[in-house]
Amino acid sequence: MLKTIRHRCLPPALFAALALNTPQLPAQTPPRVSQWEPEIRRFERMDRTNPPPQHAVLFIGSSSIRKWHTLAQDFPGVHVINRGFGGSEIHDSTHFARQIIFPYQPRIIVFYAGDNDLATGMSPDQVVAEYQAFVHAVHARLPDTLIVFISIKPSPIRWRLKDKIIETNRRIAALKGPHLAFVDIFSPMLDAQGNPRQDLFLSDGLHPNEKAYRLWASLIQPYLKPSSPRE
Repeated sequence: MLKTIRHRCLPPALFAALALNTPQLPAQTPPRVSQWEPEIRRFERMDRTNPPPQHAVLFIGSSSIRKWHTLAQDFPGVHVINRGFGGSEIHDSTHFARQIIFPYQPRIIVFYAGDNDLATGMSPDQVVAEYQAFVHAVHARLPDTLIVFISIKPSPIRWRLKDKIIETNRRIAALKGPHLAFVDIFSPMLDAQGNPRQDLFLSDGLHPNEKAYRLWASLIQPYLKPSSPRE
């Protein structure tokens, strides 16, 4: 009966948050996130052989983070960790926080997600709720960690979702807190006509190219300074 209640009555965001804060319950992996287990195991092997620094800047989220191969070069002088895994949604990062967030004790988390959530049919309400659950789970363990949310990008291939993307970005940007920040990369990635800039995307029309990542870096950089008033 308990298993039925968990899966049918609780939304994924709340279930993930409760799972992180109720260690007395037996650990179970929801079917949706089980596909990421091999990738998470790979991260854990990397951490054992080459432990990343503590209190660094952790970049997590979906493939737009995973494909950011120039991350270290784009943020010179900043200790960065990349733990993006392609295709993931917000609740996947919440679910795996014990493996890809908490061990590093990051001073800042830079988070890109929500893109895939909307593409799978979630509403802005649901995406915002998932993000709030993520924030709750992280700050329950790391109350002083700054969470920087990168706005959902205007991908040409997902331009049909424009209204949902704009609404989701607007509502997440409106969330306030001393350890929350929002970086708008949506607007700078539009052309003069208000359409996605083709020169900022790979040929798949979904993922940022190196030029786009340089743009993202310039917008994120101010939030990574230790003396930043946003922290």
